[in-house]
Amino acid sequence: MKEKQLRDLKGFGPKSEEILAKVNVNSVDDFMSSEPFALYAALKREVKGTGLNSIYAIIGAQENLHWQEVARTRKEEILIRLDDMGLAPK
Repeated sequence: MKEKQLRDLKGFGPKSEEILAKVNVNSVDDFMSSEPFALYAALKREVKGTGLNSIYAIIGAQENLHWQEVARTRKEEILIRLDDMGLAPK
């Protein structure tokens, strides 16, 4: 049986694999063991254009939820955490 790839996770595709590779996340195990906010911070540093949808997608993929569901139900909590990290949008 073929090993699950990042592109197989909910809301991800080949582009997600390319982006995550830029921060040395190359497997589902790497991704699933990553703390979502630390991963988002790394992406913000390394990948131009990383925005809020990225944190929603990361959390969604780790929890097998659509990113829009995460945005709709947890936006305030996520923004507070990002603000505490100095990463909230201005």
